[in-house]
Amino acid sequence: MKYKDYYAVMGVPRTATEAEIKTAHRKLARKFHPDLNKDANAESRFKEVGEAYQVLRDPEKRAAFDALGTGLKDGDEIRPRPDVSDGFEYHGAGGAQDTDDFFSDLFGARQRHAPHSQSFDWRGEDHHARVSVSLEDTYNGAQRTFTLQMPSVDDHGRVTYQTRTLDVSIPKGILDGQRLRLAGQGGAGSGNAPAGDLYLEVTLEEHERYRVDGRDVTLDLPVAPWEAALGAEVVVPTPSGQVTMTVPAGSAAGRRLRLRGRGIPGNPAGDLYVVLGIVLPRADTEAKKAAYNALREAFEFDPRANFYG
Repeated sequence: MKYKDYYAVMGVPRTATEAEIKTAHRKLARKFHPDLNKDANAESRFKEVGEAYQVLRDPEKRAAFDALGTGLKDGDEIRPRPDVSDGFEYHGAGGAQDTDDFFSDLFGARQRHAPHSQSFDWRGEDHHARVSVSLEDTYNGAQRTFTLQMPSVDDHGRVTYQTRTLDVSIPKGILDGQRLRLAGQGGAGSGNAPAGDLYLEVTLEEHERYRVDGRDVTLDLPVAPWEAALGAEVVVPTPSGQVTMTVPAGSAAGRRLRLRGRGIPGNPAGDLYVVLGIVLPRADTEAKKAAYNALREAFEFDPRANFYG
């Protein structure tokens, strides 16, 4: 089925008031009236404007039309969602014959089933927002307060934004991109229908120390040359607390050590990877320079022995 944008036909925004829609219709109906406009397309445009007005002037029909969503253009192929009739009941004067097949196919059948009833029940719209959480929150869980700008429709049909403050429980082990569902915290329902839900998409804040890949976490850990060469027990900071790790003797810079199960909690939990970086002490005194010279003489080590092939 091809979408028809009634707002574009009327030349008004989706936030237009009833008065603005009526004014636009009066202007366009006069412009394209076949008795006043002899253009070949005037009659079809006159009928198109009338069709759009029949829908947008009726609060119930307009709400049903708006529920199709935004971002659609005239002629776009659309397939109504499978639950298009769930939570929606439209009965009233004026049946499907008032509009073309586009609108009738979506809602006309329900109009014909109960022509004498006057009720409108429409589940509230689901709202979506993004919230940022820290890596520590994903490890331990947390109670956080978020301030969001949420859309709301006033009595004149205009979309406004209201500031809402929500206390949200961040579950332990939640990942970047996952969603939290807050039942009944979305848009208000019409008639006896319930409110929609609010979905919060979690964005993990960048951390100055850790990198995250799924449930795995990576940390760069500086070690001294003798710790890498001789081996050592070192303290490693993790988002859930400090742990002691063994650096094997003979470790080179860039070696990757795994702390199993120390990543983001889950079933199974991720791992924490520690990447070794060797930090050289500065030779800023004569004694330290002498120590480096003694080291060079003791090892007779050429780091580029196999570099040139």
